[in-house]
Parts: sequence; structure tokens; C-alpha cells
Amino acid sequence: MDILSRIKRCALEGNLKFSLKARDEAILDGLSPLDVRESIVNATTIAKTLRSTSAMRVSRHERLYIIIAPNLSGLMIYTKGKFVVEASVETYYLLVSSKRSS
Repeated sequence: MDILSRIKRCALEGNLKFSLKARDEAILDGLSPLDVRESIVNATTIAKTLRSTSAMRVSRHERLYIIIAPNLSGLMIYTKGKFVVEASVETYYLLVSSKRSS
């Protein structure tokens, strides 16, 4: 299964977690968790893949995935996230979530 499909599956199964920063950014931009979930499910591509530079990363090969896609209302939403496994369940952990400026 490709990466985007894995991310979408996490979103559809409710295995999305927001960092405090991502939750605050979403609130400041007037986005609900549903808006973010819709954007991820509507995505057709991953805009960019980065290697994490965080000193707190779990592994050397931790990847961050940037998705820019519209929710069902057409609002472009920018997200950055990574995969984590919690209790044997793959979860997509959102680090950034914001409304894309037009």
C-alpha cells in the first residue's frame, strides 16, 4: 500500500492525532478536526516528503508528509504529519494543520 493510501486509511479509521500545536493552529484558522480529515481523504498527492530534523524523533528515518488538499467545501488545508504506532495501531500524527492562504 502506498504512503498516501496509508495516511487516508488512518484518517478514515479515526486514527488521526493532533499535536497541541496542530490543534491550536486549526482552531486559530477556524478549522474543525473534520475539515482536516476531509482534506486528507480528498488528497490526490503528497506535496512533499521531508526527513525529520527534530531532536525528539524516534528513529533516524522518520519521515514527515506534507499534504495540501481541499476539504469538502473547497477550502485548501495544509497539513504536515508522520506515522506513529501506538498499541500496535498505525496512527497518523499531525504536527501542523492550517488553512492555506490564497
